[in-house]
Amino acid sequence: MCPVSEVMKWLPKSVEGSRIVALAEELRATPEVRLNGNSRLRTTLARLLVMRGIQDAASAQTFLLPTLAHLHSPYLMSGMKAAVERLDAAIERKEGILIYGDYDVDGTTAIVILKTAIELCGGCADFHVPHRIREGYGMKDDVIERAAAAGIRLIISVDTGIRAFAAAETAERLGVDLIVTDHHLPGQDGVPKALSVLNPNQAGCEYPCKALCGAGVAFKLAQALMEKRLTERDQSRLLTSFMKVVAIATIADAVPLTGENRVFAKLGLDALRRAVNPGLKALLEVAQVPQTRPPTSTEIAFRIAPRLNAAGRMDVARDVIELFSVKDRARAREIAGRLDQLNGQRQEEERRILEAIESRFEQEPDLRKAHCVVIDGDGWHRGVIGITATRVVERYGRPALVLSHDGDEAHGSGRSIRAFHLLDALESCRDLFTRYGGHSHAVGFSLPSARVPELRAHLDQYARLRLTPADFEPALDLDAEINLDEVTPELFQALERLEPFGQGNPEPIFSASAVRLMAPPKILKDKHVKLKVAAAIPQATRAAERDDELSEAAILTTPRCHPDATEIRRSERRTATENRESRTENRELTTPKSNWRQNITFDALGWHMAERLQAAKLLAGDTLDIAFTIGHNDHPEYGGLELSLRDFRVPERNSDIAQRTLQAAATTD
Repeated sequence: MCPVSEVMKWLPKSVEGSRIVALAEELRATPEVRLNGNSRLRTTLARLLVMRGIQDAASAQTFLLPTLAHLHSPYLMSGMKAAVERLDAAIERKEGILIYGDYDVDGTTAIVILKTAIELCGGCADFHVPHRIREGYGMKDDVIERAAAAGIRLIISVDTGIRAFAAAETAERLGVDLIVTDHHLPGQDGVPKALSVLNPNQAGCEYPCKALCGAGVAFKLAQALMEKRLTERDQSRLLTSFMKVVAIATIADAVPLTGENRVFAKLGLDALRRAVNPGLKALLEVAQVPQTRPPTSTEIAFRIAPRLNAAGRMDVARDVIELFSVKDRARAREIAGRLDQLNGQRQEEERRILEAIESRFEQEPDLRKAHCVVIDGDGWHRGVIGITATRVVERYGRPALVLSHDGDEAHGSGRSIRAFHLLDALESCRDLFTRYGGHSHAVGFSLPSARVPELRAHLDQYARLRLTPADFEPALDLDAEINLDEVTPELFQALERLEPFGQGNPEPIFSASAVRLMAPPKILKDKHVKLKVAAAIPQATRAAERDDELSEAAILTTPRCHPDATEIRRSERRTATENRESRTENRELTTPKSNWRQNITFDALGWHMAERLQAAKLLAGDTLDIAFTIGHNDHPEYGGLELSLRDFRVPERNSDIAQRTLQAAATTD
């Protein structure tokens, strides 16, 4: 197996045109989503909405303009009534409550949400976040035993517990009521025996949004509790405040940003612009996320989430709970700075492991041929192997499991490609594991080190029976083909209404054919590229220009002594000479005069494309096909619309054609 091929399939999305027309017409009659009467933009927006399964104006309004009213009743979730009644009773009786969480962003923010809600409702809650290395994932008997000994009679798990059968038995034996809130998929044995289990994915639960993250499930319990104990006015204010934290967790956990998750993300990102919590403000500052506008989902995923995750990956995750709870600004900045430093350490450790993995791929032929990669090492930091598995999938295009040996036990994390359900793969060899769990495309597990070769052989065979060569080919889904002169501020504003982007609501990717390269391409930091491109010249305009050039060539190449020269006026010869000189001096900048938008150039930035660019040997004046997304640079001087390259193709060597044309002209002269 070799790294992912650089030849990417472009897959245009298809959608029925009549549905687009019908929705565009409905949008025209809907003032809330009207686009200033611009029919072209309305049609583009309708196309993108239909691709997302939105068929009518009412659904479009809910999607584009979500509100708190669009939140589902928490009581639609199985087990909610029993959970709220027990939690309410604990608050009334001043009982001690323990929240048992996980060490990633989802788990720690879930603790913050539920702990804050309990305290706002008059209760008191302590929490436990396991240490990733010393304790590992999941609920442990000794923690429950210590809590029971301290007088705790109610434990609530968040983002964990759906497979904690032994822990549930321990709680029951000790007389401790257990409420499990989780979003991970239950196993074949069902759910643990607890006072209540809140999980939209459990059998028999008809909750409308099945894709909640762990913090989302915890939030629904908090919502129900506040409905019971607080006034309606307080509820509305606090729900909006909680949205900020739920949005971070929802985006960080990469659950689909559809349905109720979209409400969380949209309202939460907007509220982050007005963050007042000292910890949140310090985190945004250290992550260099401006508060002059709502942050994007990309900024949450790549700036905020890694710093919060770094606490659990590299040290102690309880720092995250303190960050959100602290009132002192200086202390908040101190914690945020520490998280930033831990994130730097995480990046260095990730780089070290990836270098070792790449070396193994070069040295081990069997690894390169694997359909499902299982790669292990000694001393690899367990807090980093999950994100390392993601990098392996990105580079090699295969499902990947990365394991770290700790004595006789191996701990692993896995990530997958779209065609391969990774949790089902683990279920097929469940007897190998001491623990396992996760989703279709992300899993965590542990097993005896001696059984890793057996795991590797089984998963590779399992994958070979289910994956075809086409499943490994990188593909790019295209929303529409447009010309660059259609890229306008109005289009960008229309696209902004679809944000936040993420799983289930991907950022629209467009393609444009035969765009003109207006200047020599640049390589940035030895690995990225920057192109200056402009709209393609319409065929009719090109044909007219060619006719003009032929006419001028006829004038200039006709000797004065030729009989036909008497038909050429002196002014025509002078104009032809001037036009030719002007075109020669500015050949790569020549643009049609019929449409001023075709004169606009865009910066197109491509990440990790330097090698491809050098191989393509692009020159100013070439044309190429590009796939891109549309963004906006906020720089006060150099800002404006810009393109983010997803892929490019060189349909023909235009520079070679230009060279042949120049040679032919020189011969004629």
